[in-house]
Amino acid sequence: MPKIYSKSWLDNDTVAAWIFLTPALILLSLFVIWPIAYLFYLSFTAGSFTSQGIYWIGLKNYWRLLLNSDFWQVIGNTVYFTLATVIPSLVIPLGLAVLLDRSLALRGILRSAYFLPSIISLVAAGLGFRWLFQTEGPVNEFLKLINIAPIPWLGDIFWAMPVLIILSIWKQLGFNMVVFLAGLQAIPPSRYEAAELDGANAWQQFWHVTLPGLQPTIIFVIVTTTIFTLRSFEQVYVITGGGPLNSTNLLVYYIYQEAFGQFDFGYAAAGATVLLAVTLVLVYLQLRTWKQE
Repeated sequence: MPKIYSKSWLDNDTVAAWIFLTPALILLSLFVIWPIAYLFYLSFTAGSFTSQGIYWIGLKNYWRLLLNSDFWQVIGNTVYFTLATVIPSLVIPLGLAVLLDRSLALRGILRSAYFLPSIISLVAAGLGFRWLFQTEGPVNEFLKLINIAPIPWLGDIFWAMPVLIILSIWKQLGFNMVVFLAGLQAIPPSRYEAAELDGANAWQQFWHVTLPGLQPTIIFVIVTTTIFTLRSFEQVYVITGGGPLNSTNLLVYYIYQEAFGQFDFGYAAAGATVLLAVTLVLVYLQLRTWKQE
């Protein structure tokens, strides 16, 4: 009877793998796992990092979140901002990718021009948008030329949020377009040839060939854009500061205010834990959907 050898966990390959993984695991533990664990611990505490110290209060911070009307206003702002950003950030780059996937003149230059916003700092872009949309800025000067009354973009509770939304869409446009271009190039040309032989027009090919072929890419873009939108901070900090009247205050900026403005670290940690939980759910849905493909 032949001998059956079991692979030992101490063989050369396993030891080599652990040697190479150890530095990465140490960094991951120090900068990801430990901060998340400490954040979760802080959400059950109150006090400060001074002589007073921090002390355990259980679920009181989460109860405060549930009863705080400002928190629910921030949640409403965040949902509105996310939906209004994600949908155009999906549709517009997809349309541009379909157009630029064809043999057009200056296609390379157009691809570079559309991708450029994604490499610009959000702080720099925010400063630019604040200048564009100020009361005497270029946008209102243009409106005057076409006989439209100037709009107090950054001082009005209705118009301030659209400025942040436009900036976020503009910032995500290039990255999402490149992702869609990569997805389009992965669809076999034979599918389009078969659809054309069956008499399908351009719209029918897009609906029955392009969209099904891009399904994993679309899921990836939705999840990454949603996560990018949920963690939006720079544009609020630079352009509106959460105003006017708390109308542009988003969840990450609210957490920042509570932690470093009010020094209520336990309450801020509870808000950050809620944000982390939402993000983990989105990642789980992405992985589950890809697994079903």
